[in-house]
Order: sequence, then structure tokens, then C-alpha cells
Amino acid sequence: MYNKAEVTRELQKIPWFKEIEPRHLEKITDIAHLRHVRAGEVLFREGDKEDFLYIVIEGRVALDIFVPHRGKVRIYTAEPWDLFGWSSVTPTIHQRTAGAVAVVDGVVVGIDSAKLRQLCEEDHDLGYLVMRRLTNIVASRLLVTRLQLIDMFGSPEEKNAK
Repeated sequence: MYNKAEVTRELQKIPWFKEIEPRHLEKITDIAHLRHVRAGEVLFREGDKEDFLYIVIEGRVALDIFVPHRGKVRIYTAEPWDLFGWSSVTPTIHQRTAGAVAVVDGVVVGIDSAKLRQLCEEDHDLGYLVMRRLTNIVASRLLVTRLQLIDMFGSPEEKNAK
């Protein structure tokens, strides 16, 4: 088991937390834990109840969704310092929209999403910072998803014309 000082040390390495005030970092550290994951370990499945927001410290974590007639499709691979499970911080989503499985052995930080939402509600400065950063992540993931969809559903006529 990791102690609070180790959790703080790992969070301070993440660019996402570089500019955060020490009092905010301490609040987040209080609701966070480090978790060692093994290759092939399922962190959560699509449809599971949401509980934690995760940040990769070491290793890689694949995010996948079930697509009818195709099975599981990888939609993203989270690398060190990437955040995943972000929808758990939103107030209206109550189940996982994708599954997550470790691709290689690694370490992730898990942040209790219900407690993070509560901290953001109680401290609007922290809430603004968290939501601003999450918005940037959501926007970048939507761009990646858009590009994947264009690639997946590109017109066969366009491919044959080249």
C-alpha cells in the first residue's frame, strides 16, 4: 500500500497538477490512492458504476467500447499522465461509457470521483480548475474520436478514387 507522501509525490510529477495550489493538492491527495496494475487487468467495464477518475503514472491503459457487429473496439490508449474515466466527475453520468484494461504493467492514481465532485462544489476555485482541465481533455478526446469515425466510416468511393 502506498502512503500519502508517495501519492503526493506522484501527483506533483503530473503536468496537470503543476500549477495547483498546495491546499488544493492536499485535498486531492486525501481522496486519491496509487494502484499497481498488471497487463490484462480490467480496471472497469463498460456499464459499470462509476467510482474513480484515473491518471496513468506508468504503463498504458486501453479504453474500449462494444460496437454491435464488431465487438470490442479500442477507442483510446492512455499513456503516462493521461487521465481516463473523466465522465465519473460529471454530475449526470452514472455508469462507465467504456471499459479500461491495462496494456502493460503499470501504476495509476485513482481519485474518488464523488469526493472530487464534492470538493469542487465546496471550493469553486478548485472546481473551476478541475472542470477547465477536464474540458480540455474532453475536447481533445472528441477530436480523436471524430478522426477515428472519419477513418472507420470513410466512403469506399473516396478510397477507390485514390
